[in-house]
Formats: sequence, structure tokens, C-alpha cells
Amino acid sequence: MRFLCVSDIHGHAAALRAVIREAESYGFDQLIACGDLCFPGPEPLEVWKILVQHRALCTQGVGDRALAAIDPEKLSATGEAERARIDRLRKAHRELGDIIVARLGQLPPIARLPIESGHTLLVVHGSPADPTEPFDINMSEEEMLALLGDEPGDIIVCGGSHVPFDRSVADVRVVNVGSVGEAPSGDHAAATIITTSQLGISVEQLTVPLPPP
Repeated sequence: MRFLCVSDIHGHAAALRAVIREAESYGFDQLIACGDLCFPGPEPLEVWKILVQHRALCTQGVGDRALAAIDPEKLSATGEAERARIDRLRKAHRELGDIIVARLGQLPPIARLPIESGHTLLVVHGSPADPTEPFDINMSEEEMLALLGDEPGDIIVCGGSHVPFDRSVADVRVVNVGSVGEAPSGDHAAATIITTSQLGISVEQLTVPLPPP
């Protein structure tokens, strides 16, 4: 099986399409999205449609949970930046509609996928110990161990920090797939292809140039 793993799309449909086009040159069997799917970028509904079209396995990110839990009509703000974010939240709610917003609220925080080698892929936005707390590339081994929690998984596929990396901690492989919509440099989208077989697992992290706006 070959998995295209993405995270932190944040409503950037053009970046997601660019990643999928790149991955199609490799071929993939299953799209996995590790949360923060639709907000605050410009095309939340289009991102959702692409994920549904590809039958993506999605877990819930912090932004997904906030979209479902917060009523923007009950919010007020004093600063310009805060008012702009609330306005964007209102627009995302209107564009997605009540049914999709409710589905974002029902996404699981963690998903498990058994693979051919007998291992388990554990998919989460942040970390098994706390789906809202991401692994970070600069963490010490002790800090990463604390976030492994008690969830069984041989490979953890995650996002949250927007910076991709691949590290092994206590016989667990942690693969952060980076961000499609909010990579730190702003000029590319990050994704990861994980290929599994009875012989083992290979990880290839992708850097995909973004199309011009």
C-alpha cells in the first residue's frame, strides 16, 4: 500500500491540488489527512470536496474542532486582526454549511490502520498523548517520549507543527508530514508518501512548489 499523508491544509485548495498532482506521479492507494483541514484559508469547501472525492481518512485537528464548537455570531473583538479572524470564521461557516461543520466536529482524534508487515499506522493531528499537542522537530527524546502516551502504534503519522521530520523514539517511528497550506517558508506545500509491504516501510517526504496565486 502507498499512503499519501498530508496535514494542516488550512483551507488552501490550490496547494492540496498541487500535492495530489505530484503524488499521482508516484501513485498512491489512500489519502490520509491529519487534521486542520478547512480553516482559515480561502477555499474551505473546495478542500472538503477534494478530501471527499479521494475518500480521505481524516482525523480532527484543533482548527476543525474550533470550527465545529465555536459560534462566530457570539464572538466579539476589539483589535483589527481579531475582527478579521472572526469574519473569516463566519465566512467559513457559511461556505461549509451546518452539515459539513458538524462532520468536522465528529472526526476522530486518532485513527489506526493495520498494515501488511503486522505494524500499525497511528494517525493523529498532534500526538497520541494529546491530539492537540504536536511533536516538534526540536524536541528532545524525553519530550517526545512523554507525548507517545499509551496508544499502540508502530508508526505515528502526524502534523500540527507545520515542519516535517522523521524520527524514531523507543521503537516508535514518528513521521510529521508538515503542512500543505501553511509551510513556514510559504513557497511550497509539504506532504509525505509512506509505502508499506510485508518487508517493511519506506518514507518519502515531498516538497511541492506552490502554483502562482
